[in-house]
Amino acid sequence: MKAFVTGVAGFVGSSIARRLLGHGAEVVGIDSLNPSYARVLKCANLKSLRSKAFTFVPADLNDVDLGILDDVDVIYHQAGQPGVRSSWGSEFESYVRNNVQATQRLLEAVRDSSSLQRFVYASSSSVYGDAERFPTLEADLPRPMAPYGVTKLAGEHLVSLYAKNFGVPALSLRYFTVYGPGQRPDMAFTRFLQAALTGSEITIFGSGEQIRDFTYIDDIVSANLLASTSDKTRPGDVVNVSGGSSISVNDVLTIIAELAGTELNVQRVARADGDVARTGGACEYAAEVLGWQSTVTIREGLKRQLEWLRSTQDVWTALTLNKP
Repeated sequence: MKAFVTGVAGFVGSSIARRLLGHGAEVVGIDSLNPSYARVLKCANLKSLRSKAFTFVPADLNDVDLGILDDVDVIYHQAGQPGVRSSWGSEFESYVRNNVQATQRLLEAVRDSSSLQRFVYASSSSVYGDAERFPTLEADLPRPMAPYGVTKLAGEHLVSLYAKNFGVPALSLRYFTVYGPGQRPDMAFTRFLQAALTGSEITIFGSGEQIRDFTYIDDIVSANLLASTSDKTRPGDVVNVSGGSSISVNDVLTIIAELAGTELNVQRVARADGDVARTGGACEYAAEVLGWQSTVTIREGLKRQLEWLRSTQDVWTALTLNKP
């Protein structure tokens, strides 16, 4: 099996590629190595993929010759411009380019493919915004609260359009906040855990009573691999991938303090624009059509992420000193 993984130097993309290589697949990965976060971390992800079965293409999906997809069996489309808070204002153009235009270009390139068996698109729970109920069903009305969610929803619609009009074997997975070893440095758990290790300040937006549904990285990878082979999904399907944690940020901080054996230095600031009060996804459909369910609890996942951060403190120290 030959897989094409976009955003392969990133958190989820590299994790999927590692699992595929471990299963004996041939993997072609593409990444533009844009400066959304430190290049040294992306390079570390790529280093973990060194294998005769892995080919890295350092390029932008909007510019590269997509003839490289001609004999690909499965596409795992993980590339995109991340971040809710940074998607406002002048940065929106990069979100449209990297989350919408790149997705459309990929789909157009494979609309007549004879080899493609599945196209798996990484969407986000951000498409729900302030959802009408919890746990939120895939059929519930999406109403994003930030431009990032708008662009991820646009990507979903493109996936469905190409599936239903041209028969592209595509579906979308709606990720609910992914965490674990390798998580991006700007994401909450990495910031919280790193602060617990160093005694630095943790900034919390709002009261900390906002509730989130967190999903461990290994479970996300499993969902992608199951989605690539399932014969129960429908063209253009949308599937929640939800860890089922439903825990407040304050409760997360309590767990982190217990795991690290220290008091946390917490500073609270105003709620951020586009921040929702709660996320939580129903995962019955994932169980039905993918045979998937989460397996890692929030406490166990945080413990593993803390251990990873402890083992990579030299990298984080270099970043703090601006020596990537």
